Amino acid sequence: MATAAELANDSGSPADPLDAFRGEAKAWLDENFDPALRGKDNAMSAVDGPTEETPAQRKWREAMGAKGWGVPTWPKEYGGGGLSRAEARVLQEEMAKIGAWNPIGGMGVMMFGPTLLEYGSEEQKRQHIPDIVKGEVRWCQGYSEPGAGSDLASLQTFAEDKGDHYVVNGQKTWTSGGQWADKCFALVRTDKSQKHAGISFLLIDMDAPGVETKPIRLISGQSPFCETFFADVKVPKENLVGREGQGWEIGTRLLQHERNSLSGGSGSAGRMNAGKTVPDIAKKYRGTDAEGRIDDAELRTRIIKHEMDQRAFALTLRRAALEAKGNAGPSAATSIMKNVGARITQDRAELNIEIMGMQGLGWEGEGFSEDELAQTRSWLWGKAVSIYGGSSEIQNNVIAKRILGMLDHQ
Repeated sequence: MATAAELANDSGSPADPLDAFRGEAKAWLDENFDPALRGKDNAMSAVDGPTEETPAQRKWREAMGAKGWGVPTWPKEYGGGGLSRAEARVLQEEMAKIGAWNPIGGMGVMMFGPTLLEYGSEEQKRQHIPDIVKGEVRWCQGYSEPGAGSDLASLQTFAEDKGDHYVVNGQKTWTSGGQWADKCFALVRTDKSQKHAGISFLLIDMDAPGVETKPIRLISGQSPFCETFFADVKVPKENLVGREGQGWEIGTRLLQHERNSLSGGSGSAGRMNAGKTVPDIAKKYRGTDAEGRIDDAELRTRIIKHEMDQRAFALTLRRAALEAKGNAGPSAATSIMKNVGARITQDRAELNIEIMGMQGLGWEGEGFSEDELAQTRSWLWGKAVSIYGGSSEIQNNVIAKRILGMLDHQ
């Protein structure tokens, strides 16, 4: 396969760097992506638990992991792609052209990896980042507790200093994928005398003695979350990220990365009927007129407005990425993106249910297709989009204080 440096025009002058990279990316994808995988998805991304990889899926994941292109802009020294943002966009475009999807994902990519690259020690980066890059380790998030949700800084899970290790006791809740995870990044209290300054950021092995998970069944019928209990769990001191008492700073930064990822509205509510647009579904269930249009003028207007909102949002996300400079990373503006993405995702689910009528309200039994039953669960699951990752109300507070400069008035 030709490299970017070898791709030059007939006159012998160098080709445009991005054009050269596009050729390299296309050639590599043609060689490594199995067309039979089009329309599939990341086996680790299923809401109701990771599915078993097929041999073809495993081969694709291993190829992308070895290339580092699952996290294209991460540093090459830790296994990442080492690409510029412009090159990463080109890669994404070429993947979209052939229906290729990213087999590397999960919380390690969305949240923990970017945060560790910023705050972790060199040893921690070399220990954890390569496994994330290759998609070989599942991470979960230990933040919320029964008495510390919106007021996360009230968390009480305590890590007692025992010299060369900590002993952790406490409980976390809404631990997404905790029952399938290998490791957990958690906020724990190391000082009971201070609220925010007493919190530290700790990495915990989920198979360590004393760790127990109990899945929480949701109204959608799925159990993507669980309660996590820590009973005298020994954690080595080298698993502390940053310094003691820096957990609130690190944890807040990680939430910005999370909201940046969630702002795309890519939850399960958006995965149902993959490849089918709202207009496609409307034409199937509502029919078309003599001109091939959706046979309901008022519904057409609402769908057009939704499509405009969705496309405008996608362009805004892309512009925000283009405007990002250096290693500044996500900012408080991700709270705006998260709220808008949540609304658009929920609007789509509501539209689909309305369009499908009674066929969109099935739970089980004959008379409903697999897609129709999935739509009902997807619609119910979508209600959580405005709650997880920080509720819309909390995002509004962040927007008011950190973007609009509004202060609390007693």
